[in-house]
Amino acid sequence: MKIELSNLQPAIGSNKDRKRIGRGPGSGYGGTSTRGHKGAKSRSGYKHKVGFEGGQMPLQRRVPKFGFKNINRVEYKAINLNVLEELAQAKNLAKITVADLHAAGLVSKNALVKILGNGTLTKALEVEANAFSKTAEEAIKAAGGSVIKK
Repeated sequence: MKIELSNLQPAIGSNKDRKRIGRGPGSGYGGTSTRGHKGAKSRSGYKHKVGFEGGQMPLQRRVPKFGFKNINRVEYKAINLNVLEELAQAKNLAKITVADLHAAGLVSKNALVKILGNGTLTKALEVEANAFSKTAEEAIKAAGGSVIKK
């Protein structure tokens, strides 16, 4: 048989008729309308509360509250000395600013940057950041560089 617009039809079994419930016993879905017998769930207007466990103490009330979120916490993006060393060698920089770190894709535009002391510096660098660890500050100064806190 040739397929044309006039004889198109869906594949066998792909279309199903929807259940028409509550339309009498002849439909097979009359009587209780697939809701079972008695109880709140069988009645119209039934609505359950989120987390309701049939009167049993719900999980969110059984488990104790814990933890604390400090609203004054300042979140820094950590950058190590070895990253600064690589960046300075790759771009031939003597001064590294937060803008340079952003341009290199290491931090986002508005991120606060903290320099940490992991790694070593071989070159005297002038480093500008929001915060420094003690070891990082000492290592930068020991290499002949300077520290600028924003």
